[in-house]
Amino acid sequence: MLMKNFLRSKEYWTIVEVGIPKPAVGANDAQRVEIEKEKLKDLKAKNYLFQSIDWVILETILNKSTYKTIWDSMKKKYQGNERAKQ
Repeated sequence: MLMKNFLRSKEYWTIVEVGIPKPAVGANDAQRVEIEKEKLKDLKAKNYLFQSIDWVILETILNKSTYKTIWDSMKKKYQGNERAKQ
């Protein structure tokens, strides 16, 4: 919840929900610039996450390429724990 709120405040949450858009065939320069901006947002979001989690967990997600894949992986892994708490 803390990371979700933090990323929303930084306006990076769409990276988690949508991911980085794939460039269209024949994309123009403006579209390519937008995609590069999204890639930078993804790197920043991953940096915030990496700084905030324990090394043991970090080791399990280092091979993930985007924040969305990291988030989805962690959500899947730890969602069961949340259900058990309820």
